[in-house]
Amino acid sequence: MKIVLPSEQETEAFGARLWQELPNQCVVFLNGTLGAGKTTLVRGFLRAGGHKGAVKSPTYTLVEEYQLDYQLIYHFDLYRLKDPEELEWIGIQDYFAEKAICFIEWPEMGKGMLPDADMVINIAVEEQHRVLDIQKKQQHND
Repeated sequence: MKIVLPSEQETEAFGARLWQELPNQCVVFLNGTLGAGKTTLVRGFLRAGGHKGAVKSPTYTLVEEYQLDYQLIYHFDLYRLKDPEELEWIGIQDYFAEKAICFIEWPEMGKGMLPDADMVINIAVEEQHRVLDIQKKQQHND
């Protein structure tokens, strides 16, 4: 599914809509160049959940944790990761074992250490707008 978002505010509004759609435990990969709007989308999601504080990219901290009502959210930014094995040092598997929503920017940097995504959002910058290409994990009824 492709969605065109003409502004930063629309990108944030899309993130807010995800608050109603995502299950309590899932992994969302966010792909896009620097400045594409990955953190803006997460900010919209967190604001919809009632977060009032700042939302910054966890580029230097690797992960930011947010507790909203009864929902735990982890926002990862793997841009500065040198080796996927570094994720073992922070106990990455413990994050995914929790009942939490995990947004992961630059997931390719953690290849081999991350679970499969439940949703992949690719954000491309085209002229003055963003184009989102969204892929959801297929549910199988076996």
